[in-house]
Amino acid sequence: MGGRRGRRQRILEAYGFRCVYCGAILPADRLTLDHVEPKVKGGDRSDGNLVACCVPCNTAKGGSPAWAFLARHPDLRANFLLYATGVWPRLRRAVIDAARSGSE
Repeated sequence: MGGRRGRRQRILEAYGFRCVYCGAILPADRLTLDHVEPKVKGGDRSDGNLVACCVPCNTAKGGSPAWAFLARHPDLRANFLLYATGVWPRLRRAVIDAARSGSE
Protein backbone atom coordinates (compact mmCIF):
# COMPACT_ATOMS: atom_id res chain seq x y z
CA MET A 1 0.00 0.00 0.00
CA GLY A 2 2.51 2.68 1.14
CA GLY A 3 5.34 0.77 -0.50
CA ARG A 4 8.84 2.01 -1.05
CA ARG A 5 7.81 5.19 -2.81
CA GLY A 6 5.43 6.07 0.01
CA ARG A 7 8.11 5.49 2.65
CA ARG A 8 10.67 7.53 0.73
CA GLN A 9 8.30 10.47 0.36
CA ARG A 10 7.26 10.24 4.01
CA ILE A 11 10.89 10.26 5.21
CA LEU A 12 11.90 13.13 2.92
CA GLU A 13 8.89 15.17 4.06
CA ALA A 14 9.58 14.37 7.73
CA TYR A 15 13.05 15.87 7.32
CA GLY A 16 11.86 18.83 5.28
CA PHE A 17 13.86 17.65 2.25
CA ARG A 18 17.00 18.41 4.28
CA CYS A 19 20.13 16.28 4.40
CA VAL A 20 20.58 15.46 8.08
CA TYR A 21 24.37 15.49 7.66
CA CYS A 22 25.24 18.69 5.79
CA GLY A 23 21.92 20.48 6.36
CA ALA A 24 21.29 21.28 2.69
CA ILE A 25 17.66 21.53 1.60
CA LEU A 26 17.35 19.94 -1.83
CA PRO A 27 14.75 18.71 -4.30
CA ALA A 28 13.62 15.11 -3.76
CA ASP A 29 15.52 13.89 -6.81
CA ARG A 30 18.81 15.01 -5.22
CA LEU A 31 18.19 13.20 -1.94
CA THR A 32 18.53 9.57 -0.95
CA LEU A 33 17.44 7.60 2.07
CA ASP A 34 20.32 6.63 4.32
CA HIS A 35 20.37 3.81 6.85
CA VAL A 36 21.81 5.26 10.05
CA GLU A 37 22.77 1.71 11.01
CA PRO A 38 23.52 -0.02 7.68
CA LYS A 39 21.55 -3.17 6.89
CA VAL A 40 24.82 -5.12 6.57
CA LYS A 41 25.62 -4.11 10.18
CA GLY A 42 22.23 -5.19 11.53
CA GLY A 43 20.12 -2.13 10.74
CA ASP A 44 16.59 -2.39 9.45
CA ARG A 45 14.32 -0.47 7.09
CA SER A 46 12.26 1.14 9.83
CA ASP A 47 11.56 4.86 9.77
CA GLY A 48 13.70 5.21 12.91
CA ASN A 49 16.75 3.98 10.99
CA LEU A 50 16.18 6.01 7.81
CA VAL A 51 17.05 9.65 7.22
CA ALA A 52 17.11 12.06 4.29
CA CYS A 53 20.62 12.38 2.91
CA CYS A 54 22.18 14.12 -0.09
CA VAL A 55 24.17 12.03 -2.56
CA PRO A 56 27.59 13.52 -1.62
CA CYS A 57 27.06 12.85 2.11
CA ASN A 58 25.72 9.35 1.43
CA THR A 59 28.76 8.63 -0.74
CA ALA A 60 31.14 9.96 1.93
CA LYS A 61 29.43 7.90 4.65
CA GLY A 62 29.41 4.78 2.50
CA GLY A 63 28.64 1.62 4.44
CA SER A 64 29.76 3.03 7.78
CA PRO A 65 27.37 3.35 10.67
CA ALA A 66 26.46 7.00 11.21
CA TRP A 67 28.26 7.11 14.56
CA ALA A 68 31.57 6.01 12.99
CA PHE A 69 31.23 8.52 10.15
CA LEU A 70 30.16 11.34 12.47
CA ALA A 71 32.94 10.66 14.99
CA ARG A 72 35.30 11.92 12.24
CA HIS A 73 33.09 14.88 11.25
CA PRO A 74 32.01 16.98 14.26
CA ASP A 75 30.36 19.65 12.09
CA LEU A 76 28.17 17.04 10.40
CA ARG A 77 27.50 15.41 13.78
CA ALA A 78 26.08 18.69 15.12
CA ASN A 79 23.73 18.85 12.11
CA PHE A 80 22.71 15.23 12.57
CA LEU A 81 21.85 15.74 16.23
CA LEU A 82 19.87 18.86 15.32
CA TYR A 83 17.99 17.52 12.28
CA ALA A 84 17.71 13.72 12.71
CA THR A 85 14.84 14.00 15.16
CA GLY A 86 13.07 10.83 14.00
CA VAL A 87 16.02 8.50 14.54
CA TRP A 88 15.68 5.79 17.19
CA PRO A 89 17.03 7.04 20.55
CA ARG A 90 19.57 4.18 20.75
CA LEU A 91 21.08 5.30 17.43
CA ARG A 92 21.30 8.93 18.56
CA ARG A 93 23.01 7.72 21.75
CA ALA A 94 25.51 5.74 19.67
CA VAL A 95 26.41 8.96 17.80
CA ILE A 96 26.87 10.86 21.06
CA ASP A 97 28.80 8.03 22.74
CA ALA A 98 31.17 7.59 19.78
CA ALA A 99 31.95 11.31 19.84
CA ARG A 100 32.64 11.22 23.59
CA SER A 101 34.92 8.22 23.38
CA GLY A 102 36.57 9.37 20.18
CA SER A 103 36.06 5.89 18.79
CA GLU A 104 34.17 4.35 15.98
